[in-house]
Amino acid sequence: MKNLSDILPLFGVEHDVILSKMGDITIAFALELPEIFTLSNTDYEAFHQAWVKAIKVLPEGCVLHKQDWYTTDVFNGDFEKEHSFLSHSSERFFHERPYLDHSCYLMLTMRPKERRAVNSMFSSLLRKHIVPVETLDPAFAKSFEGVCSQFIKILSDSGFVRCTRLTDEALVSLVNRYLLLSDDGVLRDLSFENGIAVGEKHCTLFSLGDADHLPAYCGARIDYEKYSSDTVKFPVAFVSPLGLLLPCNHIYNQYVFIEDTVTLTKQLESKKRRLQSLSAYSRENAYGKEAVELFLNEAVANQYQPVRAHFNVLAWADDVQEIQHIRNLCSSALTQIDVVPKIETVGAPQIFWAGIPGNASDFPMNDSFISFSAPACCFFNLETNYFSSLSPVGIRLGDRITGMPVHVDLSDEPMRRGWITNRNKLIIGPSGSGKSFLDNHMVRCYYEQRAHIVIVDSGNSYQGLCELVGGTYMAFTEEKPLRTNPFHIGVNETLDTEKKESLKTLLIALWKQDDDSFNRSEYVALSNALQLYYQKEIPFRCFNSFYEFLEEDFVTILKTQSVKEKDFDVANFLYVLRPFYKGGEFDYLLNATENLDLLNQRFIVFELDNIKDHPILFPVVTIILMDVSIAKMRKLEGIRKILLLEEMWQALAKANMESAIQYWVKTIRKYFGELWPVSQDIEDMIGSSVVKNAIINNCDTKILLDQSKYQNRFEEVQALLGLTDKERVLALSINKSNDPARKYKEVFISMGGRAKVYRVETSTEEYLAYTTEQSEKLKVKNAAAQYGGIQQGILSITQNY
Repeated sequence: MKNLSDILPLFGVEHDVILSKMGDITIAFALELPEIFTLSNTDYEAFHQAWVKAIKVLPEGCVLHKQDWYTTDVFNGDFEKEHSFLSHSSERFFHERPYLDHSCYLMLTMRPKERRAVNSMFSSLLRKHIVPVETLDPAFAKSFEGVCSQFIKILSDSGFVRCTRLTDEALVSLVNRYLLLSDDGVLRDLSFENGIAVGEKHCTLFSLGDADHLPAYCGARIDYEKYSSDTVKFPVAFVSPLGLLLPCNHIYNQYVFIEDTVTLTKQLESKKRRLQSLSAYSRENAYGKEAVELFLNEAVANQYQPVRAHFNVLAWADDVQEIQHIRNLCSSALTQIDVVPKIETVGAPQIFWAGIPGNASDFPMNDSFISFSAPACCFFNLETNYFSSLSPVGIRLGDRITGMPVHVDLSDEPMRRGWITNRNKLIIGPSGSGKSFLDNHMVRCYYEQRAHIVIVDSGNSYQGLCELVGGTYMAFTEEKPLRTNPFHIGVNETLDTEKKESLKTLLIALWKQDDDSFNRSEYVALSNALQLYYQKEIPFRCFNSFYEFLEEDFVTILKTQSVKEKDFDVANFLYVLRPFYKGGEFDYLLNATENLDLLNQRFIVFELDNIKDHPILFPVVTIILMDVSIAKMRKLEGIRKILLLEEMWQALAKANMESAIQYWVKTIRKYFGELWPVSQDIEDMIGSSVVKNAIINNCDTKILLDQSKYQNRFEEVQALLGLTDKERVLALSINKSNDPARKYKEVFISMGGRAKVYRVETSTEEYLAYTTEQSEKLKVKNAAAQYGGIQQGILSITQNY
């Protein structure tokens, strides 16, 4: 039994530097790596080259020690905050969801020139006590800080990683965490009698320290078969199987030792001659001699930097019965990158001891191998978990590995960072892909964040959510047709540009067919008519009074101005619009006297399923609803507004609608609004130049659900939406390897080229509120009728789940 204080190789922590008793100094950084499953092939290569370039600035005697921690944790729901019914159910659903927490540290250690290399026989762990060096040259520490700054600058400039230097308190915490394999502060004994044990934690150590056990080929990335297909290969970092994809408590240590190139070359030359002299006795010696010679030739010809390297995985479990299971997991992970698994036994304590932050110089060099810096960097972990946005705005989604909840801001943070220039979102997903389910989830989250929502639907997809939040649901039936009044304005309001443009678009849609021409004089005439109509004192403004104004007053005005019939055929205009005047077939549509002000209602659904194929009502009502949305844009300053158009392409695909669509899109952007066009089939957009030009080009955020039906012709979709090759790979990986134990689907989200795939996983209560499955909707409806409300009905159903 030894006291840790007697043999601890660290002297202390001062000025954000770890000092060892042997005179080593260590400067440490916390690294924020890219999120897993988000980098492309070229990204991996670029990030890898950044590490290679950074290592070149490290001087002889420097040790790079990168330590990645992966510890099992659980998500803790926030039950102190006041939540809505659905938000509270989400907190309960995800509470104690297990996931693998990751943190990454980079430690650069500089050993004094007089310090000799250590092997397993001379580790400080085997000493009874350590006598610290008496002096430390301040110039030595200062010059090394300059080297570290240079190293970090190269890494940071790559754009892939953010580095934060650890302070004294953080350094002490990191050392304690390693020695205790926990940050709970509970003291534990260290035992190396039967393997490595830290208190109740039983450890196993797999090392990559022998070149014979390493893969024949390595690179910055490998193909992840679970998300790949015959046509598309999905990349991950080369050692991802040893990182987040290894589901157990473990530490992945990565060491690179910078040695004198001349001395190292001489050692290799001596080894080559020794092997050559023994080559007659063994073919292995002859092969080894050729390998050393090839290595030396590569170093000279390509100016490669030779280094020593070592990598190991330290895994542990609280129950000794789990150790064999963890060993199987680690062996399988190493096999995935063609490494021969080797469990360290005799040398494991020394390797563990060298893993203490600040003690990398005490690593036993007999457990390292010689390589070039580029292959050594292939074994660096390059990825971390998904990040949650700190923005108060956004939606709850899940990461792809465990479904751990992450908060994703799709609106404000991307705008602040310059990823997007508008908040519009194009949502595409075939039938059954979970498109309407996702839309329900998104609008519910935005509604609870005080946004105003206007939904135009044609399938009763939002009826349950609308009832649950107390919104306004307007459906068109024969008994109760939809009544609107786009001509109505408030008492103290005047006709502004947006209102005028909306009314002109409406009148043109009522008057002209898709193939009819529309000239400038007709546009001017309608504009003048509206201007004069709103200047006249009229008791109640509606389409009836506007029609009468045209018939009585405006006809006379046109005659006095000598306007010819070819410039504006007012008789034809009145004849075509006669069905919308009182007594006509559609006189109810534009002359409503109630529900005139929807301005302050925050959740409005217009259900148009019964008129979606009507050649007149459908496009007209669509334009009217746009006018309602524009009214919210103009009058609700500083409040987020969302207009969701579900399957509106029939109305939007008309040639005379293009200018109106572009106008609406731009207006929404300027008034803190968002347009969410939703489509079930990509063919709807491919076949419409109006939609392509007006909608797709003005939606910086692209949201795709399962695109497997376009697997072999995704190039069309890619070109249409302007997706990069990296985004193509991500989009085609959706739902490739979902966890069969959980019920969810995945979604691809691209914001100005920054793309990720998330889980859309919800609580049972949320699922029942969002579901569009007819049998489930009917079950909720019957339960709501029985128990006096949809919330009570959902609760009655969930009790039986």
